Amino acid sequence: MEAIVQACATEGWPARIAAVVSSRHDAPGLRFARARGIATAVVDHKAFADRDAFDTELLRVVRRFEPDVVVLAGFMRILTPAFVRKFEGRMVNVHPSLLPAFTGLQTHRRAIEAGCKLAGATVHFVTAELDHGPIIAQAVVPILPGDSEATLSARVLAREHVLYPRAVRWLLQGLLRVENGVVTHTTGEPQLL
Repeated sequence: MEAIVQACATEGWPARIAAVVSSRHDAPGLRFARARGIATAVVDHKAFADRDAFDTELLRVVRRFEPDVVVLAGFMRILTPAFVRKFEGRMVNVHPSLLPAFTGLQTHRRAIEAGCKLAGATVHFVTAELDHGPIIAQAVVPILPGDSEATLSARVLAREHVLYPRAVRWLLQGLLRVENGVVTHTTGEPQLL
């Protein structure tokens, strides 16, 4: 989230960060946003009986800020299909693997245990199926001998901080086309780092 906020400001995107919304009161991103004058809100998932009730309130809060695009950055909650449909084609996420491999959690451990030689990050459109939306861009890092989850995670995260802002900028600039579930950049800019 911080990399996206900074890129928006320094690169002069045709956008502004409308708000940072978290499901946790102690999320570091809230302090970062407030320090920069960005509106914040918290919808604590623990305060709701079920996912539908949480998503209903989350939708109400997000809509209050009237976003054109919803960017999930460290938001570790599975959203209901009803919520996802409200922002179809306008909501993106980053996942710390080369999707479609290693959806879900413990991606770095699973990649190391599988003997993969490469790992990375994927920016994708959010769909109702977890970590399966059309892929916007990917970044690749090698898995080195002796890598741990922590060392691999750190290298992947560094690439995410370059990849994710770039992909969000492309979306905001209308430079992405989705046909038959495949995303292409309309001017041919590389979608692989």
